Amino acid sequence: MGKRRKQEVKEELTLFDKARNELLSQIRHCGVLDATEDQQDTWFKETMDYLANRYNGVSEEQLAQLDALGRAYCKPVISYGNTSPAGSETG
Repeated sequence: MGKRRKQEVKEELTLFDKARNELLSQIRHCGVLDATEDQQDTWFKETMDYLANRYNGVSEEQLAQLDALGRAYCKPVISYGNTSPAGSETG
């Protein structure tokens, strides 16, 4: 009996997918997560300009979506500044 091979189904990434992947990769590698809000604003403006040039088929609407996605990615769901133990109440 012959072995059956699973056929890999590869989806072609869209230009938007590639730009999104690059944006999230850059966020993780460049230190913007630890930057101040002003530094993040500057970084995002420069990075969106870069992505617009690199992926010139991405629309302005898609760039705005990328910007919003990236900024949301930089904001933690749980604030790390909270020093009170979980479940403790004051008052």
